[in-house]
Amino acid sequence: MQKLVLLGDEAIGQAAIDAGLSAIYAYPGTPSTEINEYVMASKEAKEGKIVASWTANEKTAVESALGVSYSGKRSMACMKHVGLNVAADAFINSAITGVNGGMIVVSADDPSMHSSQNEQDSRFYGKFAMLPILEPSNQQEAYDMIHYGFDLSEKFRVPVLFRITTRLAHSRSGIERKAMRNQNPLSLPDDMKQYVLLPAIARKRYQVLLSIQDALEEESENAGNNVYIDGHDKSLGIITTGLAFNYLMENFPNREVPHPILKITQYPLPQKMMQKIVSECKEILVIEEGMPVVEEMLKGILNHDIKIKGRLDGSLPRSGELNPNLVAVALGKPMIKGDDVPSLIVGRPPSLCEGCPHTDSYLALNEAMTEYGKGRVFSDIGCYTLAALPPLEAINSCVDMGASITMARGAADAGLLPAVAVIGDSTFTHSGMTGLLDAVIANSPITVIILDNSTTGMTGGQPSAATGRLKQICLGLGVEENHIRILKPLRKQHTENVRAIKEELAYQGVSVIIPTRECIQTLNRRMREKFKNKKTA
Repeated sequence: MQKLVLLGDEAIGQAAIDAGLSAIYAYPGTPSTEINEYVMASKEAKEGKIVASWTANEKTAVESALGVSYSGKRSMACMKHVGLNVAADAFINSAITGVNGGMIVVSADDPSMHSSQNEQDSRFYGKFAMLPILEPSNQQEAYDMIHYGFDLSEKFRVPVLFRITTRLAHSRSGIERKAMRNQNPLSLPDDMKQYVLLPAIARKRYQVLLSIQDALEEESENAGNNVYIDGHDKSLGIITTGLAFNYLMENFPNREVPHPILKITQYPLPQKMMQKIVSECKEILVIEEGMPVVEEMLKGILNHDIKIKGRLDGSLPRSGELNPNLVAVALGKPMIKGDDVPSLIVGRPPSLCEGCPHTDSYLALNEAMTEYGKGRVFSDIGCYTLAALPPLEAINSCVDMGASITMARGAADAGLLPAVAVIGDSTFTHSGMTGLLDAVIANSPITVIILDNSTTGMTGGQPSAATGRLKQICLGLGVEENHIRILKPLRKQHTENVRAIKEELAYQGVSVIIPTRECIQTLNRRMREKFKNKKTA
């Protein structure tokens, strides 16, 4: 079959197409964004009429995928790890409803927080939901395991959690494709009540989920994804998961490790394999990317007087990404050279793009807030969060998607006035609308600034669900029309914008200000495309 060189994200997208995918839904978030983008751009996906759609948030993505599965077809929902928090209600309950067509939920974790608020580990969600988890160690495994994941989902009639991390998502390798599989035909569930989670039905469905746990563990033991590699030096046994396997192998140039290795890429944990390595070895080193999920579970599963080393005992750092040097230290080997940063390289903090409309919005806000002092502006997640840094230093919070409005409301309730919320257009439709409704119902004295650049800018310029709808949404939520102000964030209109913001800061109720100007990056791309088309016409 055809061979391709793909990012890990792209390998997942191609695998889904080849495995008979009918629909994929996602909210953009690094490091998962390229999965849906790849399917959207695929000629084969278009020819197969595969639905590839951005959604308002991750919860709606999982629910849409569940609807496709209900109809008997294969579906996928993709997000970054913190997006799984947003999708948790639907994700956890989908384990109880089960599935009809195969369904995979891809969660891309971000250890070291390259572009995230935390480095939580999605495997906790899989364990909590009692669902199978797949965690490939390279791009070819990612491709192959998507095929297996759909089959696994349909075999046990449950969703499958597919966990990757940043380095796998954004590194490139060769993959060999399988033959394309036809999409499933339309078919309704055999049990027409399985998706009705009334308590009486949910209790029965929960028993079904419990009843397959032994079979899921047996599958994990025997499917071939978890591999026991024997070694002659039993003084140490090594358990690795997913991508961390590569960091281990890079410490052995010939890839011949003297110690027994248990490579885990499928969960539930293969307890027989774990019992084997523990019974044969004097000590165990657990090398896993993310949190000490396996290390903690290992201590609970095994009743052995054996030393277990890893992130919990300090053999490996408790936080951040692993790398070959950190693994070398844990193995008692000398560090591999190459990680030192030359002293002549000066760090450059991120900043808003030159010409970004948000800069003019913040300059106006900073001036309007001068008489009140600092510490009163709550912000949200997007490229506009960079205003926390010099030279603007305009915002004071960034907690989770949509939290700016609700935090401002809480601060106002506590007596901190004025209280300002700054939120992007895409983030507003993702998680901000409900907070604004709360504020309207309570008539909270807050000023909400929705920075409308008509795109999801931080993740590369995907469409925003808010484009052209913001005023109507705010009116529908109950904001008074004369306190919805549309501004043009330009330097020449600075004085007028400062005056408008000051007027709304003085208002003792909910006001919404919408500075509207296209993202400079999408504008540049659009103009280049227009010029290119003009030249070829």
